[in-house]
Amino acid sequence: MITGGLMSRFVMVAEPAAGAADTLAHAVDTAAAGAEGAHAEGMVHIPTFLTFISKPFAEHYGVLFFALFTALALVIVATLAVRKRAMIPGMAQNAAEMIVETLYDLIYPMLGKETDRYLPFLGTLFVYILTMNLLGLVPFFLSPTAAINMTASLAISVFLYVQYTALTRLGPLKYLHHLAGEPDSAVTWVMVIINLPLHILQEFIRPMSLALRLFGNIFGEDILIATMVSLGITLMAIVKVPVGVPFQVPFYFLAMLTSTIQALVFTMLSTAYIMLALPHEKEHQEKHETAKIEVSA
Repeated sequence: MITGGLMSRFVMVAEPAAGAADTLAHAVDTAAAGAEGAHAEGMVHIPTFLTFISKPFAEHYGVLFFALFTALALVIVATLAVRKRAMIPGMAQNAAEMIVETLYDLIYPMLGKETDRYLPFLGTLFVYILTMNLLGLVPFFLSPTAAINMTASLAISVFLYVQYTALTRLGPLKYLHHLAGEPDSAVTWVMVIINLPLHILQEFIRPMSLALRLFGNIFGEDILIATMVSLGITLMAIVKVPVGVPFQVPFYFLAMLTSTIQALVFTMLSTAYIMLALPHEKEHQEKHETAKIEVSA
């Protein structure tokens, strides 16, 4: 998130002169304006520690760098957490087990006996997205999910995984039958000419909605917090206080809440898409229809 690049400005003690406060406020206003006028790929050009090393690199590869940094950090933490497993778990192992058990309990009602097969993918997806969402709260870091190219990459990964699951579990012919609306009567076969294009279109709309929803919420958080930081520092020039007013602090808690919710929404919708791609017997038809209603909502 963009707060990382602005925190250093916020904690600075301004010079008593009003001109210094005006300069600081103008810098934050410029940063906020830059966030609102971000490039088409969704990158928020706010200073991070990479900016002080190489500005062109930060602008063009900042999202990729922090996404890879997040992945590497999670691999290291996970390895350390399970390296020395014991019957009486330590703090790290206990935290890892709690996360896995919580995700298992969330996914099991939808996937049932298939949960063990798909929990590694869905659990990794949730933890990865949540960590990237929260990364921008760290000073001089940013949230990769505030860039549309990152959220689109995640959504495409889910799309490809769902298609792979459908083709391998159903087979090409049954998958085509599934896309046709699973016709079983003369009327439903006639409706195939309508159902098949609509279902194919739906398969491509799903990743678009995943990407845009996650990007819009995280990017919106960034704009909101940047505006509050700008307002607090601008007030320095008005009331002649030595530091900015921390208007943005309450929104940090809101950002943590919405970041968690968005990671959960992305994961649960991905779970529903996988469930709909699995073979369904007659006794599972009611659950299948319930998932369709949830996805439509």
